[in-house]
Amino acid sequence: MAVKKLKVLFFGEGATLAHVARPLMLAEGLDANQFEVVLCRPPGYASLTTDLPFPVLDLACQDASIFADHLEHGRPLYDFATLSRYVETDLGLIDQEAPDIIVGDFRLSLAVSARLRSTPYITICDAYWSPERALSPRLPVFGFTRFIPIPLMDFLFRQISPMAFKLHARPIERLRAKFGLPSLGHDLRCCYTDADLRLFANFPALFPEIRPHLGADFLGPISWSPPPSAEQTALNNDERPLVYVTMGSSGSARVTEAIIPVLEKKGVRIIVSTAGKPLKIAPKKSSTQVFSFFPGAVACKQADLIICNGGSPTTNQALINGKPVLGICQNMDQLLNMEAIESYGAGIQLRSDRTNPSRIDAALSTLLGDPKYSFQARQLVNTLPKQTFHEILGQHLVRLYGRSTALLAQP
Repeated sequence: MAVKKLKVLFFGEGATLAHVARPLMLAEGLDANQFEVVLCRPPGYASLTTDLPFPVLDLACQDASIFADHLEHGRPLYDFATLSRYVETDLGLIDQEAPDIIVGDFRLSLAVSARLRSTPYITICDAYWSPERALSPRLPVFGFTRFIPIPLMDFLFRQISPMAFKLHARPIERLRAKFGLPSLGHDLRCCYTDADLRLFANFPALFPEIRPHLGADFLGPISWSPPPSAEQTALNNDERPLVYVTMGSSGSARVTEAIIPVLEKKGVRIIVSTAGKPLKIAPKKSSTQVFSFFPGAVACKQADLIICNGGSPTTNQALINGKPVLGICQNMDQLLNMEAIESYGAGIQLRSDRTNPSRIDAALSTLLGDPKYSFQARQLVNTLPKQTFHEILGQHLVRLYGRSTALLAQP
């Protein structure tokens, strides 16, 4: 007798590359003998999803530039009207595909849409936003923050952050009320991660206070990288340390321009990925190679140190390869992520509004000169889950579907 395949509908939100890449990697790795997969992603990411062995559907999303602007200016990431449109889009795709289970990555509307169709829902998220963990708010970098002393800045933000978080939660709470779902208490952690199951795309060892349970577990770090060209695999191997610099698509070219001269004075080899952003300075040494795009998996495997914006996609890539990180952070996501890495001893964080050549030089000297950072990064690799993230997801899909079926069968 043929065993029924579970149909899994993946949603990759278009806010950043990571929110599309993680569902893509998970969908590609599921056992085709057990699961029927459909992936929804924004049309702008079509180049990532060619020649896949399963259907790919277009997903209407807020433009990434709007998301970035809201993030930069501290506004709620989605307004009520956008989230309402998202629900309509979600329901159309759910009704069309009739999945057994839905998996989403920062598609906040799915916490409503999936419940309206009584379909089990899994969210892929980061552990630093988990309601299982006390949130220690960090003031993001804004235009004015460079002029305020850090102790005063931290004190003021602790006073206003509860009100700010409620403001950010308001569009999601309005959406839930519109469709008759209960409030989440204006808790931003719950609003960002509400689902039948939260799966964290992080190293469990970085968040020891989170104990997995039926509603939350760790997948382990997920990091996507494009295939390398021949030029990009043939890095010059000499005895000098190699430093990989990438601020990502959301990072500042100004920060990259400040880093390069400091590194060149250190006499290290440098690989720079600008994410397509032109630099106003030219390297002074032949040992500095600048690319518009460079496959992070190749760079992180060979580099001795990775410098990035502190976000989980690149830090995961570095730490999977046992390499320490200098995170030059701007938004709260990056600050929270690097706070956990710094606490573990596998990296150092700097705020981009406090970054200058002397601070960069001091951090580089510490990370390149003190072996404990590399040791801790290598130790972190040993804490990875024994199973792959595809296997972990597959087990949860089967379990969650079985639990949902059992509940529906009850009189």
